[in-house]
Amino acid sequence: MRLRHIEVFHAIMQVGTISGAAQVLHISQPAVTKVLQHCELQLGMPLFERVRGKLYPKPEAHRLFAETEKLHRDLQGIRRLAASLKGRAVETVRLVSTPTIAISVLPQAMSAWRAEFPDTRCELGTHHTSEIVNTLRLGEADMALSLQDPRHPGIIAEPIAQGVMTVIAPAGTWRAEELGQPLTAEGLTGELIGHADNDPLGEMVVAACEAQGIQPFFRTTVQTYQIARSLVEAGGGIAVVDPLTAASCDPVKIQRRPWAPAIPVQLFLLTNGHAPLSHCARQLAGSIASVARTCLAQGT
Repeated sequence: MRLRHIEVFHAIMQVGTISGAAQVLHISQPAVTKVLQHCELQLGMPLFERVRGKLYPKPEAHRLFAETEKLHRDLQGIRRLAASLKGRAVETVRLVSTPTIAISVLPQAMSAWRAEFPDTRCELGTHHTSEIVNTLRLGEADMALSLQDPRHPGIIAEPIAQGVMTVIAPAGTWRAEELGQPLTAEGLTGELIGHADNDPLGEMVVAACEAQGIQPFFRTTVQTYQIARSLVEAGGGIAVVDPLTAASCDPVKIQRRPWAPAIPVQLFLLTNGHAPLSHCARQLAGSIASVARTCLAQGT
């Protein structure tokens, strides 16, 4: 079946008559009849019973209708996109991010960007980095943010901000003169909050501890740095987190010190190598980079 066949076939299935399909498609009745006849000729079988000017779908037609429904919806989406591009309608920027960045950086960056692009639509979503790669490859997002470079051949990873892993603890844990001084593995005392085994930054922290002759023990492990921050705020222990999470902590509730030896952490803008960013998307990326750098500078 050709695309035109599917379009006409769906119209007939929906309205039940040649005349109705012609009205839906804004073409003549003879044109609808001709396309349907050609479709049935190529398939080698009739799709409808003709009874007194009305068409009744055969079982084969119902099966075809179910199989081609998604393609028909995609065609409608392409048609709407083409119309929007022709009319220079409102553009949509689709952004996915890891949860940490979505909470610590995006709100302020979006607010600044929105002042320049008040009418542009933006779809925001959160995923872990492994899922982000698939989202970009499938064209379901225009760009993404992560603290990891996925090192995928089809994904461009552009570093836009950098900081270091930071130790956070409930207020009152350290004396005033200790703040700002690096903390080694030996200084990780009390209840430690760890990260999931598959977390790359968490693995680097554990490796650094082991290199200093310390084997950390975690009774509580978390999936995201934001959960670790919330636990620390509630007095649940000490955690080593990314610099953006640390910089966004409430200074009344949390103290922070740089981890030693320093573990650099970069914020990456991820894009599909075959899909360049629009002007609006690139401006949003610039706003995110600016806010992230400011946040990190204030947190040092």
